[in-house]
Amino acid sequence: MPAVPDQPGDVWDRRVAGGLAFLRRRLAGDYEVDEFGFDPELTEAVFHPPLRRLYRDWFRTEVSGLENVSDGAGLVVGNHSGTVALDALILSTALHHEHPAHRHLRLLAADLVFRVPLVSEIARKTGGTVACSPDVERLLRGGELVGVFPEGFKGVGKLYAERYKLQRFGRGGFVSAALRTGTPIIPVAIVGGEEIYPMLADIKPLARLLKLPYFPVTPTFPWLGPLGMVPLPSKWLIEFCPPIPTAHLVDSADDPLVVFNLADQVRETIQQTLYQLLERRPDPFGP
Repeated sequence: MPAVPDQPGDVWDRRVAGGLAFLRRRLAGDYEVDEFGFDPELTEAVFHPPLRRLYRDWFRTEVSGLENVSDGAGLVVGNHSGTVALDALILSTALHHEHPAHRHLRLLAADLVFRVPLVSEIARKTGGTVACSPDVERLLRGGELVGVFPEGFKGVGKLYAERYKLQRFGRGGFVSAALRTGTPIIPVAIVGGEEIYPMLADIKPLARLLKLPYFPVTPTFPWLGPLGMVPLPSKWLIEFCPPIPTAHLVDSADDPLVVFNLADQVRETIQQTLYQLLERRPDPFGP
């Protein structure tokens, strides 16, 4: 006999029962948190659903190259942009939503993130950690997928006129961590983040006063107040490039020339892939 489709009432009953079971587990402390503070159940139940709506419905994200992300350890290195770093969250959502193994991306964040109340707690609970080599190496040796954006605030806080032009990658600490653990580096190119909050100017005196890396002026912020924080519905394309093996270079982790050349290779791979994706997406707000 053909299967009987679920009735709306049945779906609602299951959701209520699931929500009550979730609350019981939280109140009873019946859930797991790893040594970094990552809470997978809370992440999947509370944070992923709204991010999936952004990812799927608002940004209409298309993902390619997922076959380049294995079930084992990997260092995912991406371009950074957008005034507010939504690209990191959308990348995490893409991996968990689209990858056959529903991988969690352990994001590395700057110290500033962990100095802000509430933001720090959310970052820890969702798998984030401070961008320092010992933590990165521990995660990679544990088989985790780690995400890093070497441009840092230089990438997120660049003006719209410089969109999709990669900034300097710093000292290449991410490369050293990959080399020490023999972990493959997976470059990823993200198109779409530059248009969500186009930064037209940076009010540096105000940024210094507020102890921020920059204070953005966009077409909607600060003119529209809180409404200016609504991201524009740009079309997103994410492509994972073929992994760059490092197992044969473990003994070169402290060689500045090897580290620089590998970081430059990753940067160039991402930049060229960005150009290709932009050709596929001529209209930033198209379907």
